Amino acid sequence: MCPSFMVTREEEHSTRGRANALRAVLSGRLPVSEWTSRRMYEVMDLCVACKACKAECPSSVDMGKIRFDFLARFNQAHGVPLRSQLLGSIADLDRVFSGPLAGLANATLASMPVRLAMEKTLGISSRRTLPAFATQPFTSWFEKRSAPGDSSNGEVVLFNDTWNTYNTPRVAIAATEVLEAAGLTVTLPGHGCCGRPMISKGLLDEARLAALDTVNRLAPLAERGLPIVGLEPSCILTLRDEYHYLLPRDPRVDRIAERALTFEEFLAQQQEGQQLGLRFSDQPRQLLLHGHCHEKALVGTGPSHATLCLPQGHSVSEIDSGCCGMAGAFGYEAEHYEISLKMAERVLLPAVRDAGTDTAIVASGISCRQQIEHGTGRRALHPAEVLRQALISSSETEVHHAD
Repeated sequence: MCPSFMVTREEEHSTRGRANALRAVLSGRLPVSEWTSRRMYEVMDLCVACKACKAECPSSVDMGKIRFDFLARFNQAHGVPLRSQLLGSIADLDRVFSGPLAGLANATLASMPVRLAMEKTLGISSRRTLPAFATQPFTSWFEKRSAPGDSSNGEVVLFNDTWNTYNTPRVAIAATEVLEAAGLTVTLPGHGCCGRPMISKGLLDEARLAALDTVNRLAPLAERGLPIVGLEPSCILTLRDEYHYLLPRDPRVDRIAERALTFEEFLAQQQEGQQLGLRFSDQPRQLLLHGHCHEKALVGTGPSHATLCLPQGHSVSEIDSGCCGMAGAFGYEAEHYEISLKMAERVLLPAVRDAGTDTAIVASGISCRQQIEHGTGRRALHPAEVLRQALISSSETEVHHAD
């Protein structure tokens, strides 16, 4: 169940071990000072907030949620580390350094002296390649594109997350083209960051502000009954999970959560209602799917299978693995690099290596795709990219996009 326990086999790295450590403080068996002690931090440190315990624990213990509440208290007692501040504000950094500054920023971050300096000062592993900034963010492409005239099937909100806007816009572009090919008008909410990076670092005050801004943007769209479709599972599912914790008395959160869907969920629902007018090639293609942790815990991979099989020639098999081990920033942190790879080497990376070169690797999460490429050299595709590649456009021509 717990990825770190499956690697270390240490009781304190299991959901039970972490819960018992916290219970010991709450029950008085350990002094209250242990609540924010360095030792308690060590117990909580390897929780990657994968939500496996939320879905699989018989007692429904959500250790990921407990962990970020613990981190918030720990930060109050010891101060917020500079690395946590930077990673929590990654959306602002991406917004600044993508576009015209992307070339210079990417070259700087690729420099080994810079990477070694970042490891020494920030604890970001020099063995990892950081995500590149896009020379043309998705929002710039979206504003300049020529939208199709056919919008007979209504309107959809594309919740363009930070990663697929400023790092891998090819994914958001592919999703837009698939949705528009289905006769849908694509609308962007114009939000900033959903708050997921802040949540993962225990920066809950900042996360609440980000959540409130996002809710203010999405609420009018949800009131109109529009589906809110996300590409990054950890971001779109934050609207359905953590927002209830961050904004417990805001009735708009429930309405937004009801409309929030992963890209795969939305297309699977549309197909069930026979509302998709997409034309795909029937060329055979083998796909190997790695499900995102949050998606598996809150949604399941059924919609992913259904969506990837929309082209009749596609055949999908799924890797029976847990967390990829990257878990957002976790795998980039120098002290977690080795265990991050051990998590991936348990099942995921060997399965990818064993897959034939004619098999496409599919993963909806950017962390998963980064871990796969780092560990095997193979580039995994988002489901939106798979469908875009199989889509038969009206002009019968393939459109090529640069990152």
